[in-house]
Amino acid sequence: MLNLPVDQIFNVANIFVLPFWSLMVFLPNWGVTRKVMESYIPFILLALTYLYLFAGSINPESAAALSNPQLADIAKFFGDETIAAAGWVHFLILDLFVGRWIYWEGQKTGVWTIHSLILCLFAGPMGLLSHIITAAVTRQFFAGGGSETTTDPSVS
Repeated sequence: MLNLPVDQIFNVANIFVLPFWSLMVFLPNWGVTRKVMESYIPFILLALTYLYLFAGSINPESAAALSNPQLADIAKFFGDETIAAAGWVHFLILDLFVGRWIYWEGQKTGVWTIHSLILCLFAGPMGLLSHIITAAVTRQFFAGGGSETTTDPSVS
């Protein structure tokens, strides 16, 4: 198995996600952004990185902490740099995946997403909540307030 320095993996993973976030935030309507965000390749590469870190951190003690999670054991578990790096890459993957979903929802519905994407980059669940609220407010106040209009001539 490769023996890569954990701090370098951590740094590369942090830098790796930035172009994707930059494209979604600064150039959301660019064709290249859409093409790049259609791909699962970034998630596969990050997942393989996670797998490498995770597999390198499993020992009897960490397996026990994961099999019956107790807060004190998990806190101790994340005190190890390799495990902390794996956890961080886990966050990077899931935040980027949620950010990608927010991006595509904005592209599909026309809902403004920049603020939600920025929040998602720094605190994933807050970005998701922001987008859910923004989409609801947009539907309620800027898309007819839920009143349906019809083009069916039989409805008067």
